[in-house]
Amino acid sequence: VEKYRPQTLSELVSHGDILSTVQRFISEDRLPHLLLYGPPGTGKTSTILACAKQLYREREFGSMVLELNASDDRGIDIVRGPILSFASTRTIFKKGFKLVILDEADAMTQDAQNALRRVIEKFTENTRFCLICNYLSKIIPALQSRCTRFRFGPLTPELMVPRLRHVIQEEGVDVTEDGMKALVTLSSGDMRRALNILQSTTMAFGKVTEENVYTCTGHPLKSDIANILDWMLNQDFSTAYRIDFPPSIRIQLLIKMADIEYRLAAGTSEKIQLSSLIAAFQVTRDLIVAEA
Repeated sequence: VEKYRPQTLSELVSHGDILSTVQRFISEDRLPHLLLYGPPGTGKTSTILACAKQLYREREFGSMVLELNASDDRGIDIVRGPILSFASTRTIFKKGFKLVILDEADAMTQDAQNALRRVIEKFTENTRFCLICNYLSKIIPALQSRCTRFRFGPLTPELMVPRLRHVIQEEGVDVTEDGMKALVTLSSGDMRRALNILQSTTMAFGKVTEENVYTCTGHPLKSDIANILDWMLNQDFSTAYRIDFPPSIRIQLLIKMADIEYRLAAGTSEKIQLSSLIAAFQVTRDLIVAEA
């Protein structure tokens, strides 16, 4: 996945309106604080890293850009420590501003976000902040109001397929047409997920077909779902409800499963209820053996 991460803004395949706006900000030297949000694998991190590479030369990248994943350390200490220290030091003999990239900012605690608000206010003159998150609702309104927001939506198949074909050609992978459709369908607009599925299917089976993709990811095949629907809609009850247990044992098992479902709906521990389900099937097995 990292091998094919876009390195420049021109290499990004989606969200042309956002990219053109950001490019204008950079060319006019008035980049604001940014808040990039949307589902995973839609180009948020790649966009800001491409911006950083355009703004700074390679040898000054380390001193001008601070990249942090807020999931690793999301408390108030990370704001008062590395972020405050980096933002408060001015650049000597260099024009422009520093850049702080906070990936997965929605994992930051409320206290950390409140502290970050003050840091952003205080050091706007020489530092720009870019917050990246999946869920905008988890960013406090005070931070949202200080940033220019851009939403990155899921990628469309029309944008994903050419990029996937480029990777397939570069890697020399054998992919069928139905395999390509399965990759696009299961990734749901997430380019990172599509590449990960492509890689894992290739390593597991050698050839990327629809069946291999669905098997590798653990998703039921469309044909299996169609068969189940056909049984439910067109067959009689005994055919559709394929449990070959004696009636008395089947009744006991269904009662147990109904109890478990009720307890889960009431908010009990999933781990305990999973143990209860396994126990119910173990008891059913013992009853079948005893009757035999």
